[in-house]
Amino acid sequence: MIKVGIVGGTGYTGAELLRLLVTHPGCEVIAITSRSEAGRPVADLFPNLRGHSDLVFIKPDPARLQGCDLVFFATPNGVAMTQAPELLAAGVRIIDLAADFRIADQGVWEHWYGMRHACPDLLAEAVYGLPEINRQAVKQARLVANPGCYPTAVALGFLPLLEAGLVETEHLIADAKSGVSGAGRKASVAGLMSEAGESFKAYAIAGHRHQPEIRQTLSQAVSGDVGLTFVPHLAPMIRGIEATLYARLNDATVDLQGLFEARYRDEPFVDVLPSGSHPETRSVRGANHCRIAVHRPLDGDVAVVSSVIDNLLKGAAGQGVQNMNLMYGLSEDCGLNHPALLP
Repeated sequence: MIKVGIVGGTGYTGAELLRLLVTHPGCEVIAITSRSEAGRPVADLFPNLRGHSDLVFIKPDPARLQGCDLVFFATPNGVAMTQAPELLAAGVRIIDLAADFRIADQGVWEHWYGMRHACPDLLAEAVYGLPEINRQAVKQARLVANPGCYPTAVALGFLPLLEAGLVETEHLIADAKSGVSGAGRKASVAGLMSEAGESFKAYAIAGHRHQPEIRQTLSQAVSGDVGLTFVPHLAPMIRGIEATLYARLNDATVDLQGLFEARYRDEPFVDVLPSGSHPETRSVRGANHCRIAVHRPLDGDVAVVSSVIDNLLKGAAGQGVQNMNLMYGLSEDCGLNHPALLP
């Protein structure tokens, strides 16, 4: 059994991670930390776990965490990088669900996250944990940077087109929408039901911190720079992301449906829908799947891809468990093969 620790287990991502892990047949959660909730039973904070977990939140304890095989960081940006060197030195493997190790360029990371990086020497070692492109590297990794939610949905939608060299790379467009849980479990006026309900808006049009992460992945796919316009939106729903992606084709004769089906045929968590489909966020709610449909409107020269994920699962905790399974030689879908929740 993999002995697992969770640092920062009181947010939505931490709660989903624990929900997945308490029934996972290959691991045991032996520690979950929270400075604010230390001493409180986990099931008191998350009543859905009553009868499934008798864990109690503890204060961050390096000695306790060093007794783990693997530690997940479900913490705000800037936390994992302060603790990673000591844990790695003790032989503990790490999956960071925040952004501390996602961007390889230290200067770019510091610009977008507004702080000095505490261990820039680890940026080159960290493996970007998108299994659909880095599966073999994840298997050998000590330190995995779990991708962001928007970057996961956008990258999986664009990758088949870019890898095949089928589109102009200078003017890619990603029009993405997320539920309010993407902002985290914190008190915020913008997240109140009376503020977010019955409303829909774009935000961070001038620049979102997920943009350099997305560009990094797409640039690696074409071994060169890409131009990307990325506009996120807040949708009046709790969870889910839909990304509508636009790219101009340089060869409009290619069978796009066949291309996507071939690219993801062996991927357990990417589902290419039949031609003409329109993916819905509700079809992935609570599941670690990305569902994709590709269109060529009016038989023109623009490819339009619709990509949906649950931002808390394939966009965070579910993908983290997928990476854990790879790191320890388990079946990739271990603990993740449940269907989505409907309604």
